[in-house]
Amino acid sequence: MRKAIRSLFVASSVAAAAAFGTGAAGAALVTPNLPAVQAITPSPGQVVGIAAPVTVQFASAVTDRAAAERTVDVRAQNSLAGHYTWIDDRQLMWQPDNYLPTRSPITVLAGRQHIKFQTNGGTTADADMSAHTFTVWIDGVARTMPASMGKPGRETPVGTFPVMSRERTVTFDSRTIGIPLSDPEGYLITGEFAERLTSGGVYVHSAPWSVDSQGNSNVSHGCINLAPADAEWYYNNVSIGDPVTTHW
Repeated sequence: MRKAIRSLFVASSVAAAAAFGTGAAGAALVTPNLPAVQAITPSPGQVVGIAAPVTVQFASAVTDRAAAERTVDVRAQNSLAGHYTWIDDRQLMWQPDNYLPTRSPITVLAGRQHIKFQTNGGTTADADMSAHTFTVWIDGVARTMPASMGKPGRETPVGTFPVMSRERTVTFDSRTIGIPLSDPEGYLITGEFAERLTSGGVYVHSAPWSVDSQGNSNVSHGCINLAPADAEWYYNNVSIGDPVTTHW
């Protein structure tokens, strides 16, 4: 009986692989020794940007990470190329090697779970730290705004970062980046129209206090500062997963 059950499981796994393909993201095979998949993000039906990562949360700690990665498949019409990062022992993040296709349904298979979300039209942003500008493209139309980025010693990181969250208001506390409130550089302020780019606390946000520097110099502690009206416009037009590229 045990042999028959194992044969049935293997046959089912092979059938799943044939149905969904192997691809760079894995064969989406079910492995009985892995904990169950508890949640997948983006959520079903959510519309996200073309750099959106996929996060799979397991019900308990995963000991065989390679096996867990093989259970995940992210696809449009075919499997999409991507790479994995473990956030902790329960959360696996898949990130696309290239942008996701625009205005497309994306299917995620993880263990016995599957969800489908949708990409938007491909909104992108470019932060030029030398020109002190922040340019946003929506459907091929660009809007360029004056900006101020990280000052010397507190430079904005270079790279492409998907928007992690949108926050109407957020508290900026210098202690989170190692600066005591008693320090002349210390601060505890409420920011508005903010989009988180990194887990370390880099945001695009409204900064009325640096408007005079926006467009001509970098004075922030690493964030991308915009004028209030520009920050509100971006907040109203950006989606989770929209890429922001920062460079000199």
